[in-house]
Amino acid sequence: MSAIYTRRHIKNIAAKVLATAAIIIGLVFLVWILWITLVNGISAFNWRLFTKITAYGPDGGLSNAIVGSLIMDLIAIAICAPIGVLAGTYLAECASSSKFGATVRFLNDILLSAPSIVLGLFVYVIVVIPSTSLSGGAVSFSGFAGSVALALIGLPVIVRTTDEMMQLVPTTLREAALSLGIPQWKMTLQVLMRAAMSGIITGILLALARLAGETAPLLFTAFGNNYMSVHPLDKMASLPVAIYQYTNDPNPTLHAIAWAGALLITLFVLALSLLTRLLFSRKKVSYD
Repeated sequence: MSAIYTRRHIKNIAAKVLATAAIIIGLVFLVWILWITLVNGISAFNWRLFTKITAYGPDGGLSNAIVGSLIMDLIAIAICAPIGVLAGTYLAECASSSKFGATVRFLNDILLSAPSIVLGLFVYVIVVIPSTSLSGGAVSFSGFAGSVALALIGLPVIVRTTDEMMQLVPTTLREAALSLGIPQWKMTLQVLMRAAMSGIITGILLALARLAGETAPLLFTAFGNNYMSVHPLDKMASLPVAIYQYTNDPNPTLHAIAWAGALLITLFVLALSLLTRLLFSRKKVSYD
């Protein structure tokens, strides 16, 4: 009996040591990445970054890229959030145990893990090329095409999160609402979605955080613009594409601006992550 206890104790200690080492290694690389981004980007993190457009010189900034990223990300969220919330609600409430629901979840997981460049090429084929033929041969890159590509990236995140959050709502709430004679559609909208609202908003914010750093799909859709452009049907600059272009330039000044853009995206994602953690912690407290 003591030998079995000794083996189990040794295995328990080994598992704890390996888990602690994995956490430490992950934290070391995370702090390292954040520190390098901060050290290299803080030198160009000034008001010029937010007031000047992208230019190949020391007076350049990222104002047009910041505005373009905000516009495309907001349009993408406006497209994918309603569809994702409705699809996730349907999977949780109407197809939770059916073969159709299992198939949709499987396809959603595939879309969730699909490379973003593949989605960018898909939108290039279905949006950019048809609009090019309609415009008389000129390649019609646009901010709207970039938003469609980003929406396809954010959609499976919202569907998965909404589905899981709706399933976490206690069954007693459903039973209590139905026992009062409330129709299922009203119960879903006014009881279940209200209970899962913080989790649903968390999924939307997580999707927005992912969209903020996507570069590959925008190269085939929005393309980029060195001037300020706020019209969704025009070529539009974005922070990830501007960073990509600046890092390929030998000018060290542009490298500093690229690092500042990377720092800006990092701070934005960090703020969204903290907000989602706050919402999720409130959700757990409310359930407890």
